[in-house]
Amino acid sequence: MDIGSVELRRIELPLVTPFQTSFGTWTFRDILLVRVLATGPDGPVEGWGECVAGTQPLYSSEYTSAAEDVTVDHLLPRLFAARVRHADDVAGALEEVRGHRMAKAAVEAAVLDAELRAAGRSMADHLGATVDRVPVGVSIGILPTIDDLVATAARHLDEGYARIKVKIKPGWDVEPCRRLRAELGDDFGLQVDANAAYGPGDVDTLRALDEFGLLLIEQPYPEERIVDNIELVQALQTPVCLDETIVDEAVCDDVLRLGAADVINIKPGRVGGHLAGKRMHDACLAAGVPVWHGGMLETGIGRAPNLALAALPGFTLPGDISAAARYWETDVVTEPAVLEPDGTIRVPRGPGIGVEVDLDVLASVTTTATLHHAGFTR
Repeated sequence: MDIGSVELRRIELPLVTPFQTSFGTWTFRDILLVRVLATGPDGPVEGWGECVAGTQPLYSSEYTSAAEDVTVDHLLPRLFAARVRHADDVAGALEEVRGHRMAKAAVEAAVLDAELRAAGRSMADHLGATVDRVPVGVSIGILPTIDDLVATAARHLDEGYARIKVKIKPGWDVEPCRRLRAELGDDFGLQVDANAAYGPGDVDTLRALDEFGLLLIEQPYPEERIVDNIELVQALQTPVCLDETIVDEAVCDDVLRLGAADVINIKPGRVGGHLAGKRMHDACLAAGVPVWHGGMLETGIGRAPNLALAALPGFTLPGDISAAARYWETDVVTEPAVLEPDGTIRVPRGPGIGVEVDLDVLASVTTTATLHHAGFTR
């Protein structure tokens, strides 16, 4: 496969409802898409990738405008110079650029999509998916009142979701969980996500969550506090899951060896791509540590390959890959993810990521689009 050019496209897509976490509120996503235009054995082929960086550097140090800048100035020149023909070679070609894993993941995803489409092979088959459907949960942001939270959770349970994840922060933690269990019962999976809002001085508060039979508590401490996480794992009955801490395979290996987490959340965009996510899955599976697939408010372009990865055998907990309608009035793909009655979503099995981009919808939400090729200088 010869890569001829790469299109970078910014789109702005409004969320169905505002989504609030401990570090901010989102009403829309400003998204960077990567489109690889290449020539395969049978002619022209294209591939798509989605950068999961947020508009501001709040969840991580990466953000959308910076991702576009580093892709134009540093990633694409190296991609072209290395004459990359296979997705397996992307990480090596971009390795000397430090960090910027979300931007790198989007480039790799687009190359991989194009390569698999040229070969007529699905992402699910390429990664080694073992199931055709994956169980999924839904993530609920911080709402104005606990009554609103209970009503929203009840609605999602009625829709078929078997697992509810609730965002928490100091002052919005124990009582929301108490009300959810009291009013909705114990017959559904409940977990909480702190997004690093707590510190070692909050152990008593976090221990108070043990009574609610949570599946896990996600990222209670800031990402760098690995030693503190070891102590927290020992202090809580509730399984401790790491998310923001797991920035690459080396950190994941350290966490596994040190016993700093009971569960690992794998987000391909956060760790540098789906191929790295697959290797991390394999390492966790070998270590006997369960993994689940997190979500970053992706469109169908990012959601489809996530479903393929979540279909690997180590993903034993429901992921945050909710149906498209949970977030978007209109998705940018022609086959949006749909929740099945049994609380699962089907894994796309078409070539590449398995879904087609709706170019008309995409055009209506595009804010900028630029085409880059070998020899391009800004």
